Amino acid sequence: MFKLFKSFSKKDYIFIALTVLFIAGQVGLELKMPEYMSAITRLVQTEGSEMGEILTNGGMMLLCAFGSVISTIIATWFISNIGADFTYIVRKKIFDKVEKLGLNDIKRFSTASLITRTTNDVTQVRMVITMGANMLIRAPMTAIWAIIKISGKSWQWSMATSIAVIIMLATVITIMMIVIPRFKLIQKLTDKLNGVTRENLTGIRVVRAFNAERYQEHKFNTVNTEVADTTRFVDRVLSIVSPMMYLVMNGITLTIYLIGAVLISQSIMFDKLTVFSDMVVFSTYAIHVIISFLMVAMIVMMIPRAQVSAERINEVLDEEISIKDGNFDDETAEIGTVEFRNVSFRYPDAKEYLLKDISFRAEKGQTIAFVGSTGSGKSTLINLVPRFYDATDGTVYVDGVNVKDYKQKALHRKIGYVPQKAVIFSGTVASNIAYGENGKAKPNERKIQTAAKVAQAKNFIEKLDKQYNARIAQAGTNISGGQKQRLAIARAVARDPEIYIFDDSFSALDYKTDAALRQALKNYTKDATSLIVAQRIGTIMHADQIIVLDKGVCVGRGTHKELMRNCEVYKEIALSQLTKEELNV
Repeated sequence: MFKLFKSFSKKDYIFIALTVLFIAGQVGLELKMPEYMSAITRLVQTEGSEMGEILTNGGMMLLCAFGSVISTIIATWFISNIGADFTYIVRKKIFDKVEKLGLNDIKRFSTASLITRTTNDVTQVRMVITMGANMLIRAPMTAIWAIIKISGKSWQWSMATSIAVIIMLATVITIMMIVIPRFKLIQKLTDKLNGVTRENLTGIRVVRAFNAERYQEHKFNTVNTEVADTTRFVDRVLSIVSPMMYLVMNGITLTIYLIGAVLISQSIMFDKLTVFSDMVVFSTYAIHVIISFLMVAMIVMMIPRAQVSAERINEVLDEEISIKDGNFDDETAEIGTVEFRNVSFRYPDAKEYLLKDISFRAEKGQTIAFVGSTGSGKSTLINLVPRFYDATDGTVYVDGVNVKDYKQKALHRKIGYVPQKAVIFSGTVASNIAYGENGKAKPNERKIQTAAKVAQAKNFIEKLDKQYNARIAQAGTNISGGQKQRLAIARAVARDPEIYIFDDSFSALDYKTDAALRQALKNYTKDATSLIVAQRIGTIMHADQIIVLDKGVCVGRGTHKELMRNCEVYKEIALSQLTKEELNV
């Protein structure tokens, strides 16, 4: 957890110093009040005492109380700022780190877990900082100061106070031993609960279509019950602390008065007043000592849970980035070329290669298509170009430079990427098309409209209220799948990249729109290189080169006509979709 404290800024360290100062003032003023109370007690019991002296001491008590309140408010304000800054900085660090992690790295953490770590876990650590800072500074200061004040008053009272502290600490330690192992379990169960909830919300249409509401409810209730039972058990055990605290506090007060009664009965008249006054003061200071030890114990109970959360946060922050930036960010001799040289790939934990010995070269202006059965590695292959994964063996070149040598931003500026599943962000139609930065000026209104026209999105956009300023919901839930794909394609077109990557990006389009889109793209992107993954033969049959994959191996390469003659796998796929007349066989 101390590792996270490096996130404090210089301003936070100044605030910490000021917090210590004001808490010290608060403690000093609180512990000064019993002295005035003792003085008032003696004055009330002494004949001939002036009312002015009693009022003076009472006024000083009021001033101390007011000063203590002001000091508490200021210290709390500083602590709140420290906690807010810490939360902001740590959450930003987690978000930035996740942005830099490769796809393989992210798979170590589920989406639900990353959300929990960014929210709940950070909150747990912040609670220790905000509540703990106050208690950890105040409690030892109060305890030491109070013990100094009461030392030498009476060994009987001191012994009683020591026994009360031991009972309190023994109770707290026992409780800690019971609940600490369950803190980590609660955080893991919270991950699981978030995962089930997110899965249900994401798949709500499928859930309803298959009448699976009861199944999902049972699934949710199972996890929710486990979270509730574990939390309830922890809360029940922790609830023992409060009554135990009051029992010990009231018990020590009663014990001090009982001991005081015995001491007073054994004293002469003059000493009786002094003993009575000391008893009043001692009982007040004893309560301060008990509360101080209790506060320390409470913080000690909070720290293990915060430590669990801190470890989970550090797991993300310490995760090694497998896709590391290169240094290349200069002009290249080649433009728009993509080359694979003997590229093989397998996932880190896999034994078998997903891609084996793939080689090809795409020149500027060419269209290279990839086709094959499901699971043959088509999407994985083109994901090696923008370095979502790194090749296990062999080398991928873009514009004659190894992709591993590029700075990732420089590499991505060359690419217009349309994923297999269209990703749409909350905002407007225009903000989705103009999304991201590519080292050039942001697409203007004319460019956005041109990109929409090429992507065959113009017609449906102009039918929307506010057209290009129409609101788009998160994940594009208020538009259709085909409309989302067209917006995703428009987003890539608006970048004017050297290389286009279409990862099965036409699957939700009807044949008419597909044909119109391909023709518009062919005219608009004639100077750019296009890499297309498609299931439809009609989408790729006019490509300059078609690469056929089967179980990760290239089993055919050539034009449509060449493959129809020479590649049985391609011919089989083609004939399953189109007639011989349509295939020009």
